[in-house]
Amino acid sequence: WAHSLPARLPRPLPADAGSGPVGSCGRRAYAPPAERKRFYQNVSISQGEGGFEINLDHRKLKTPQAKLFTVPSEALAIAVATEWDSQKDTIKFYTMHLTTLCNTALDNPTQRNKTQLIRAAVKFLETDTVCYRVEEPPALAELQKNEWDPVVAWAEKRYNVTIGSSTSILGPNIPASTKETFVSHLASYNMWALQGIEFVITQLKSLILSMSLIDRHITVEKAVLLSRLEEEYQIRRWGNVEWAHDYDLCELRARTAAGTLFVHLCSESSTVKHKLLQD
Repeated sequence: WAHSLPARLPRPLPADAGSGPVGSCGRRAYAPPAERKRFYQNVSISQGEGGFEINLDHRKLKTPQAKLFTVPSEALAIAVATEWDSQKDTIKFYTMHLTTLCNTALDNPTQRNKTQLIRAAVKFLETDTVCYRVEEPPALAELQKNEWDPVVAWAEKRYNVTIGSSTSILGPNIPASTKETFVSHLASYNMWALQGIEFVITQLKSLILSMSLIDRHITVEKAVLLSRLEEEYQIRRWGNVEWAHDYDLCELRARTAAGTLFVHLCSESSTVKHKLLQD
C-alpha cells in the first residue's frame, strides 16, 4: 500500500488487468489473463449448501485455487452472474471486479485474518489523502481546504473522533483513540465486506473517503473527484492528456463503484427475491 508515500503524489495509471486487491505486501492477489475466448452460452445461479453458486452452462464456477465459487447472498450472486453474462466474444477479466473480489474473499491468498485486515485499513489513516495538505500554490491549498475539510469534519462528527490535517511530509498526528474507534467500527463488518473496504481504500488512497462513501455520505463520483483533487487541479491548469486522464478516471470510478457495491451486498442480511437471468 506504500504507506510511506505522501498521498498527494501523482497516482500512476491503473495496471488492474483483472487482478485482485493489493495485499499488505503490495503484490496483487491474482493476475489472470487479460482476455479469454468465451466458452459458455448461458449463465445462471443456484443455491447450494454453502450459499449461492454461479453456473456457466452446466459447469460450476471455480476460484483460481479451484474452490467452489460460492457467495453469501443472492444479490451478490446475481451481480457476479451479470458480469459473466455481459461478456461478449472474449472474457475481459479486467472488467470483472466483483468476480475478482469474490475470488479474493474465498481464496484469501494473503492468508490474513479479520484483525489483520482491520489494522491494515486503519493504518492507512497515517497517509490518508485528505489529511495531507499543500501550502503552495495558494489556489490548490484553498481548494483542498474547501473540498476536504467538510469530509473530515463529517467523519469527526460521525465517529466522534479527532483527525485533523497537516502540511508536513510526516502527515498528521492521528490520536490512538481515533484509530481504536475505527478498529471497533470496522470490526462490525464481516470478512467479505472488509475485503471490499480494503479494495475501495486502495483505489481512493483514503480511509476517510472510503467510509464516507460506504456510509452513503458522498457519491462514487464525488469520492473519486476528491481523491484526485490535485490531479484535477493540474489538469484544469495545464490541460488534459488526450484519452489518458479520461481512461484513468473511468477505470477508477468503475473499481470504486464495484468495491462499494461489494461491501453493501456482503453486508445485507436479507436476500432479494429469486429470479433467473434472462436475455
